[in-house]
Amino acid sequence: MRRSAITFAASLFLAGLAGAFGPAAAQQRGLGDIGADDGADRGGGLKVDVELVLAVDVSWSMDRGEQAIQRDGYTAAFRSDAVQRAIMEGGHGRVAVTYIEWAGMFSQSIVVPWTLIDSKASAEGFAYRLATEEPERQRRTSIASALDFIAPLFDHNGFDGVRRIIDLSGDGPNNQGRMVTAARDATVARGITINGLPLMTSSEGFGWGSIPDLDRYYTDCVIGGPSAFIIPVDDWSQFPEAVRRKLVLELAGTWPDVQEMGTASVIRTQNAPAADCLIGERLWQQRQQRWIEDFQ
Repeated sequence: MRRSAITFAASLFLAGLAGAFGPAAAQQRGLGDIGADDGADRGGGLKVDVELVLAVDVSWSMDRGEQAIQRDGYTAAFRSDAVQRAIMEGGHGRVAVTYIEWAGMFSQSIVVPWTLIDSKASAEGFAYRLATEEPERQRRTSIASALDFIAPLFDHNGFDGVRRIIDLSGDGPNNQGRMVTAARDATVARGITINGLPLMTSSEGFGWGSIPDLDRYYTDCVIGGPSAFIIPVDDWSQFPEAVRRKLVLELAGTWPDVQEMGTASVIRTQNAPAADCLIGERLWQQRQQRWIEDFQ
């Protein structure tokens, strides 16, 4: 199935018409509301522009080399001038970030806890901590459990962000835990935006838990909240730049000029039926059935 790229200008127009990319459109706000401080003080913590959770898939479908590319990509992003400027040029000039790895229902790990980034030195310090931690590999893929684990982390974390964002990357659909749409809707109801970085990088064919149109799945089943978006990665060579661009969007709270973004674009699947939000669970059931048949 072919996918087409939409420039940021076009995606903003579509977002204005539809209100959002995901099914939780009724709970989303327009771009004009993004970054506007409504005076709410959720936890009495330090005011920041963004409370950002980087949620990274470490399931067995990715090998050690691919996991290292992910970690290195985020490390390089926080060392980049573009990301550091996006942080320091915000309304408060500071953000709070935490880095979490996830896989199955009971596999969520806080690699770097909530960290205040308000200077080049603190951004470099966050990057250093990422670079010195060893990624782990875990079984299964539960996006729903990852969201359920992450959503409460915004409460009483010592920060009060104008925006709350989960930046979730992964290479397959939910195949364990409750329905991903239920977890998404519960997360969005808490005032949290979920953005997606679907990793469509199966160059040697798709394994049992992979699907070819993961971008459509993320669009229809995973992302939600104010102006939620996805940036798919089709090849691992694209990952570092995709992460940098995505972080600039999330941390700055403004949409860069199309010329500034160069070839970057928000990509959505076009002219395709809605995704099956239970496809991962169905694939797991089929795999289990094959095991049973093999042993009979």
